Amino acid sequence: MRAATDDDRAAVLAHLRAHEATSMFALVNLAGRGVAMRVWVAPGGMVGVTDEGMVLPQWPGGDWTAAAQALAGVRVTGLLGPADQVGPLRGALGLGEARVRHAGEEPGYRLMLGDLRLPDCAGWMLEPVTEAVAGTVRGWRADYERELFAMPPAEAAGKAERDVRRWQVADSHRVLWQGGVPVALTGFNAVLPDVVQVGAVYVPPALRGRGHARRAVGLHLAQARSAGVQRAVLFAASDPAARAYEALGFRAAGRMGLVLFEAPQVVA
Repeated sequence: MRAATDDDRAAVLAHLRAHEATSMFALVNLAGRGVAMRVWVAPGGMVGVTDEGMVLPQWPGGDWTAAAQALAGVRVTGLLGPADQVGPLRGALGLGEARVRHAGEEPGYRLMLGDLRLPDCAGWMLEPVTEAVAGTVRGWRADYERELFAMPPAEAAGKAERDVRRWQVADSHRVLWQGGVPVALTGFNAVLPDVVQVGAVYVPPALRGRGHARRAVGLHLAQARSAGVQRAVLFAASDPAARAYEALGFRAAGRMGLVLFEAPQVVA
């Protein structure tokens, strides 16, 4: 495994496209729509590391010892990629015993937007994250981080502030309204001209079980389809979420692994 050069760019992009459902973050970063990322390549695979320290592998059947040697000295805050790759890579990096904030797997899903099945959305409206509702959305985002990742309250509030500001600039997220009341959040956390990745879906606990997430995601995907997007991918954080996505027409497409360390680690 070696550091990639500009001459490798086309081949890396083609490789990631062949594994699109579990490669969206790497694809977006390499397309210049995400954060900066360093890339190492080998025959049949790659490993990227963002400037924030997230390791993004896409190397089916990879030689993880070689990957660990290539990443020696790299600062790592987490790993995100196909579940059957994240575990072996974490071990090869010598981080199997490092304290984590979160370590788990989520089922992946894929949908051709021509097959999108919208529920009855009469009476619901989907709107951008305006300043009028930004405070509510920041609260939801902080609750999301605490619920899913056990993030301390102050850290969650700071991350929510940054995330919502970024979403507003990118116009990437939407709020579902019912009767003049905001009831759910949805968004695209990775966007390319032909494919989007759904993320940050949230419904306050008191409003769950009423189909709000399904309507929010469905309406946002319908907007994307009208703009020419052809496909969508996502990962389900719970069984109720999976059922909502399946009702929209999503079909299983691999499993995603996510590890977030309590403190940054340096590969030996």
